[in-house]
Amino acid sequence: MREIVEDVLTWTWFSERHGYDFNGHLIRHSDGNLCIDPVELDHSTLEELAAEGVARVLLTNRNHSRAANKVRGRTRAPTAIHRDDAAHAQGEGAEIDEDLVIGDTVGPLEVVDASGKSPGEVAFYWPERRTLIVGDAVIGNPPGACALLPDRVVDDCRRLQENVRRLLEFDVDTLLVGDGVSILTGARDRLAALVKSFDT
Repeated sequence: MREIVEDVLTWTWFSERHGYDFNGHLIRHSDGNLCIDPVELDHSTLEELAAEGVARVLLTNRNHSRAANKVRGRTRAPTAIHRDDAAHAQGEGAEIDEDLVIGDTVGPLEVVDASGKSPGEVAFYWPERRTLIVGDAVIGNPPGACALLPDRVVDDCRRLQENVRRLLEFDVDTLLVGDGVSILTGARDRLAALVKSFDT
């Protein structure tokens, strides 16, 4: 694991099928550390996570359970996902303990509606750090830019675009992505460029 920005640790797993990294994140916080969309990890990385401590595992969407069960099993941290994505994740074997609710806060993070790719997708906004954490709503590919996943894997393209457009309402400088390369500064401008492309 490495510290990508202050109080955020990340580790990656390269997806040959997609041609870019998948990213797991650990948010350090005094109220309890939060592990978001944990990707596959080796034993030493799992032990690093356990040593840091994990209070909750948070899943942004139905397809990002990935290594959540491993982290949950090692740290005993409950796993949370929005109820509209829970059944699908459980069908893929994810062990779910809690619901994420739009508008609630988990530690320092606000739960934000990012649905469209799936009906229960969420993002997390950390206002004090001007940081937005996304799963599949936006990807960081090619590096330095924001993009959407292909239409063929998106349930509702219009809904997704509307929710990504609403992300511009947040004061964002850093965008941490589940897929691709995170944007550590100037992220709002990159998001705005993506939104502008919706109208072309």
